[in-house]
Amino acid sequence: MLHQHDLGLYEKALNPALSWLDRLSTAKSLGFDFVEISIDESDERLARLDWSPAERAALHQAIRESGVPLRSMCLSAHRRFPFGSADPDIRARAYDIMAKAVDFALEFNIRVIQLAGYDVYYEDSTEESRQAFLEGLQWSCRLAEQKQLMLAMEIMDTPFLNSITKNLWYEQQLRSPWYAVYPDLGNLSAWGNDVERELEKGRGSIVAVHVKETLAVRPGFPGKFKCVPFGTGCVDFSACFRKLEELQYKGPYLIEMWYDPQQDNLHEITAARKFVEEQYRKALAALKEEGEKP
Repeated sequence: MLHQHDLGLYEKALNPALSWLDRLSTAKSLGFDFVEISIDESDERLARLDWSPAERAALHQAIRESGVPLRSMCLSAHRRFPFGSADPDIRARAYDIMAKAVDFALEFNIRVIQLAGYDVYYEDSTEESRQAFLEGLQWSCRLAEQKQLMLAMEIMDTPFLNSITKNLWYEQQLRSPWYAVYPDLGNLSAWGNDVERELEKGRGSIVAVHVKETLAVRPGFPGKFKCVPFGTGCVDFSACFRKLEELQYKGPYLIEMWYDPQQDNLHEITAARKFVEEQYRKALAALKEEGEKP
């Protein structure tokens, strides 16, 4: 727990060689309430969507034995297979991935699928790619509505969808109760957004929050969006937590970090959690002090 919030851990923070039982049990031993599974663009993780009954049974068993659920899915496979691709075969694969991800989520009681906000990633963005991306989201929302599953857009590491403000436009177009936003505090901060104002704008549709450190984009430097140690980047975590408390956000937080075989993995995760907890305590202390002022 993080104060009164459930606290999750991103799957990629853990050694990928671990079994699912060891992965989930390790997260529990480190003080986390749930794990976010990754379905990324790699063949290995994409293959999860086509697991055999035996492979699926093994994950079900691991969840039961550990007592740790998979509450959310980071579906970044659409970076490689985007809805906006000029290649019709890639677009068809994007739809197939989405449908299979929904089925997977339903089977494993995953509440939220976090979407990747790329119309395209390895191609040039065009008016056609942006329209095809929107059409892919419209189709996905109809499927999510049918299955009663939440889709939530991540605020991303590219300019295309790097603010909650930009996502609000999609919310207006989609008009779906099953489409929301899953902000990443690191990505929001790295692009120079007024993060507190952005959180205010998105309050009605924030269903979860990624807690990640980043280095800011600036002239001559593209920013750094992964593997930045907590406390060494541009994110004012205590200010973010304070604002979310003011907005009465009650949803989960998810620490996003990546396994490094050159480091003491469990120590790094423990240090990250302690850092986040301290930043949250600072936010609560600031709110209490403000409330006590005459």
